[in-house]
Amino acid sequence: MALTVRVQGATAPALGFGTWRLAGEACEAAVADAIAVGYRHIDTARMYQNEAEVGRAMRASGVARESIFLVSKIWPDDFPADRARKAAEASLAALGVDYLDLMLMHWPPRTTPLEETLAALAELQEAGKILHLGVSNFGPKLMTEAVKHAHILTNQIEYHPLKNQSETVAWCQGRDIMITAYSPIARGAALRDETIRRIAVRQDKTPAQVCLRWLVQQDKVAVIPKAATPEHRRSNFAISDFQLSEEEMAEISAIAQKRGS
Repeated sequence: MALTVRVQGATAPALGFGTWRLAGEACEAAVADAIAVGYRHIDTARMYQNEAEVGRAMRASGVARESIFLVSKIWPDDFPADRARKAAEASLAALGVDYLDLMLMHWPPRTTPLEETLAALAELQEAGKILHLGVSNFGPKLMTEAVKHAHILTNQIEYHPLKNQSETVAWCQGRDIMITAYSPIARGAALRDETIRRIAVRQDKTPAQVCLRWLVQQDKVAVIPKAATPEHRRSNFAISDFQLSEEEMAEISAIAQKRGS
């Protein structure tokens, strides 16, 4: 059974495929394989310079466009209104699609007013070219400002057992906003944690699977692991056949709090 997140009347696959640092033919092959495995949430960005490859893999898959939850992001350099519109249109062209399920502001704005960028993207949303708007790497203070100017579906943040994001997660959960967790295994560091390894043995799962399960088992949390190998793509996807106990969830949640990170 596919794991899903439902917020604001929208449904997204809870387990996605991240494409950061995947490029060229390797990216195209990885996305094609991920779709074949069953991933239906694909995450890319203008900055990744791989949207064309992602689009080609989607078209070659034979899976209907409406069955894939497609996400891209615009870089802060493109936050001024005119540039934001052009960047979003360029994403659509590179991907070869008529619409994006979700477009994110990749980082908090540097100089451009937040409302300017969100207003420009909202115009494309009204035109049906973007279904939902989101942000990335926003804390509660910036989220409070963002929701004044647009309906924000998700906040994509670095979130894993070694990083305490409880304040931002709780803020979003309380306002029916999805958290999308990137770097869910802390670039491999979480796999070495003794608590996670012990739970993995008890569950007969890998430490990576335990990390991913801990994330998707939380309310309104999706996760987008990147996996460069077919074996890891399949292993990451195989997390719907077990559950962590309340005690195990609490043990993992306590790791970052103990670390003070």
